[in-house]
Amino acid sequence: MDRVQALKRETAALGGDAADEQPWDAPIEPQEDALESAGLYIQDLSNRDETTLISRSGDDMLFRDVSNPTPATLSDLIAGTGGLTESGHRTLRQLIHFIDDGPAEGFVSAAYKEVLPSAAVFPTSAVWWESVSKLKKIVEKLITWTGVNPTTIVWKVYDTDGTTVLATVTDTISYSGVFETTRTRAIA
Repeated sequence: MDRVQALKRETAALGGDAADEQPWDAPIEPQEDALESAGLYIQDLSNRDETTLISRSGDDMLFRDVSNPTPATLSDLIAGTGGLTESGHRTLRQLIHFIDDGPAEGFVSAAYKEVLPSAAVFPTSAVWWESVSKLKKIVEKLITWTGVNPTTIVWKVYDTDGTTVLATVTDTISYSGVFETTRTRAIA
């Protein structure tokens, strides 16, 4: 590919800088000027057409090509499978972010964990709440014991409303004495 420069028409009347008004055939200044257009058709070595377009609708940038004929916004792309931001990843409410012991980076710093029954050798639940007021659950672990062995462990992760379950993982565990022999995981 060759790097080329576009010619510019800059006037203060159309949003340019009056100090930069030059003859109509002046080249753009790559470190200062931005091209103004309704869209941009992207070409390659073998295509010169209107199938691949970057454009704008209101405050949204739109992307369209042959494989994606319905324009997608930049927000759509970031929220979809191809563009998760680092801060967005930290705040995902997926169980992998909570197992083994609750919320971490990206979540409220005043999170509160409640283990019940209180001070029990074999607790049956551990719930992480957004705060000590216990109004919104973040993640919950429920344990069913057979003797000294936890035979079922259920993890639930909650949406930001604190009541809607987003995902559940249930482990069913078998033992030989006190030694785990098998574990079956169901994900819902």
